[in-house]
Amino acid sequence: MSRGFVKEDDQEEIPLVPPRADLPEGVINYVTPNGMDELLKEKEQLIAERENLKITNESEKRIATNHINAKLQLLTNRIATAKIVDLNLQPQHEVRFGALVTLKIGNEKKLQQYQIVGVDEADISKGKISFISPIAKLLTDKKVGEKAVLKLAKEDRIFEVMKIVY
Repeated sequence: MSRGFVKEDDQEEIPLVPPRADLPEGVINYVTPNGMDELLKEKEQLIAERENLKITNESEKRIATNHINAKLQLLTNRIATAKIVDLNLQPQHEVRFGALVTLKIGNEKKLQQYQIVGVDEADISKGKISFISPIAKLLTDKKVGEKAVLKLAKEDRIFEVMKIVY
């Protein structure tokens, strides 16, 4: 039957779920062990949220459940494609995935610390940058004392690697 003959009240709302952090096509979904733990914890929370819905209206409950299921599907796909990187196997003297890097940026006196992590873990407010970010790509393979130059429209920003910890 054509959708034209269905009452408007019978049409179910399709849940709009924001996409997860961008991971370009063909790029391996690297995660730190901590990042995988966070993804699994998020999955448990979504399942618990779905099981504990306190909505009595059946239509609203179905919409809320569909929304949670859609988020779960995106998360489950991300978990299924995750490749956990053992930080102990990374070359300890080079900046690679998982490294906590202490940087001197330009002429600033205060040093900055960033950890290079997976796309779902990235949170600049916590000093975690995605491995696909321009800065992470610039820093990869650098050693203590080496510099990386980020070319900006009005200036070049110089990052000097001061310390690398895994």
